[in-house]
Amino acid sequence: MGFIIFVIFLSLVISLFFSKLKKGKLGQLAKLFRIASVVFAVSVFTYWFIQKSAVRIVNDSLSLQVINKLPQPLDFYVINTNNLDKNTPLETKHIGKIRPEYYRIEYLKMNKSDEYWIAGYLGKKNLVYFSQHSVPNKNMDQMIEVQNYINQSEKLSAIAKKEIEEDNYQNMLMGIWVTLCFLLLFLNFVLLVRKK
Repeated sequence: MGFIIFVIFLSLVISLFFSKLKKGKLGQLAKLFRIASVVFAVSVFTYWFIQKSAVRIVNDSLSLQVINKLPQPLDFYVINTNNLDKNTPLETKHIGKIRPEYYRIEYLKMNKSDEYWIAGYLGKKNLVYFSQHSVPNKNMDQMIEVQNYINQSEKLSAIAKKEIEEDNYQNMLMGIWVTLCFLLLFLNFVLLVRKK
């Protein structure tokens, strides 16, 4: 998705420069390019937001229910390991902040893995919970109750922390690019519909 957002950003920047061309055949081509850029950007972002906001039920996936039994809300992440290719990065998913006595459900694709990790943060950087779970039966859904502050493996939790920090950094960068694209999209739209 990062490459598509970069292409949208470039096309919207070029469209802003093309807004100065108004006369002749070149002006008509510039306006056509500007309209195509705006329509393409709106289409991609609409599809992306619908896909992100839809329930992420995946075919042949494992349903994981995480229940917070601790007295404080924790921010949970699930890390899916890849057993087939050790060079492939771990798949990190942010489940979200879970209040006490509440739960969240996440769907994990376990076709390349038979193990996942759960990490819980109290605040932004304070890792207070880490557990490692194997999946002997991929047809049976999992339910994890977080009842105490525990770190099952210092070595694996350090790897998990690094993966989560990298994932958060990539999400922050994506957020900056998307914000810039929205600003350019708004400017292009206003210039297109503006009357002389």
